[in-house]
Amino acid sequence: MSPKLTEARREPRVPASGSIRIAFRNPLEVEVEGTLVDLSSSGFRMAHASARLEPGQIVQFAHSAASGKARVVWNRVADARVETGFLIL
Repeated sequence: MSPKLTEARREPRVPASGSIRIAFRNPLEVEVEGTLVDLSSSGFRMAHASARLEPGQIVQFAHSAASGKARVVWNRVADARVETGFLIL
């Protein structure tokens, strides 16, 4: 018998697409470009190819629906693709 998975998301997410740009200092300015995967009222997920984003980092973001500051919450790496979840601040 497999364990039952519990949904941890507090808000519904909607699929999204389009480009997104993330910028942060480390200590020099770093920009990461990627593609939106989904959105919620408090966050978003993007796909990209950078291993430079770390949980806890504060970044500036801009995509077609919004721009502002966000915190990196998690990263998932599969092959050459990285997915990162963000909490909008």
